[in-house]
Amino acid sequence: MGNLNVAVLGPAGYAKDLGKKGTESDIIFYNLKKGGDTVTFIEPARYPERLAPLFYAASMADEALVVVSEITPIFGEWVLMLDEVGVERGSIILKNYLTPPDLAPLLRGTVLENYEFVDDDPIALRERLIARAHARRPVPPEPGATGTVTIDHHFNIRGIGTVILGGVVRGGIRKHDAMTVYPGERAVTVRSIQKHDDDFDWAAEGDRVGLALKNIEADDLDRGYVLSTDPAIRVGTGLKARATLVRYWPVPIARGMVLHLGHWMQFIPARVEAVQDDGDWRRPMLTLALEKDLVCLPGDRAVLHYLEGGKLRIAGHIELS
Repeated sequence: MGNLNVAVLGPAGYAKDLGKKGTESDIIFYNLKKGGDTVTFIEPARYPERLAPLFYAASMADEALVVVSEITPIFGEWVLMLDEVGVERGSIILKNYLTPPDLAPLLRGTVLENYEFVDDDPIALRERLIARAHARRPVPPEPGATGTVTIDHHFNIRGIGTVILGGVVRGGIRKHDAMTVYPGERAVTVRSIQKHDDDFDWAAEGDRVGLALKNIEADDLDRGYVLSTDPAIRVGTGLKARATLVRYWPVPIARGMVLHLGHWMQFIPARVEAVQDDGDWRRPMLTLALEKDLVCLPGDRAVLHYLEGGKLRIAGHIELS
């Protein structure tokens, strides 16, 4: 009963040959199921006009499938995003007579350097990825264990009530768990858990879930909200953290710049209030004022985006404390 989440970066609609289309918005889900094992393919839509869908797809992924037909700034942006998010496992399909040495200079020193080059064969890809999903054997959470779920879609279903779609990013959850919605600290109860349309009593890290919730309305939720039982959750609009800028970033981060901070399903404008570089402007200490609450756990990574950056819109990342 394993699940594997795969970001698909390539020609629009490439994933349609790999799975059945599911939820569609600025990210499109395609689902592949064999026995009790599932693969969730996540494809960004409305990209490259909007950068957030690319971040969401990478942020949700256990691994990536990258389909390259030419070397362009968009391909370079895929490489930077996967590297900054830290998607360490993946596969690369080459088209139009490209060869691995053609990509080597761009991949060197990034997580993609260790990706495997594979053939453009949807049947073989499906079997390979289902096998990887099968190898991921989730373990039911122990009584009293904590769990955290990020929300990417939410709605009301007649006769059921409020339903959210999202992913278990830490720990595990059980049916009837009392959880807290952040931000706002609303208390809710998990009525039911579904994984790929099947009912379950529990879900663990890496599972894609649909949860029916009690004691909250769909209108009280938003993408990026978080359900958690973890007391370590942090919420706030201000933070101070050390940044690591991408190697191509041309100039120091300056006070007054507006970055967008990406974490889980959150993509939040953040104004730079202060910069301290300690002699290394590529590793500055940043003080950021966020437009709305950031929900995170200590030790998490958040990606810094600069939407005014033209062809270079990914600035780096910070470690959250």
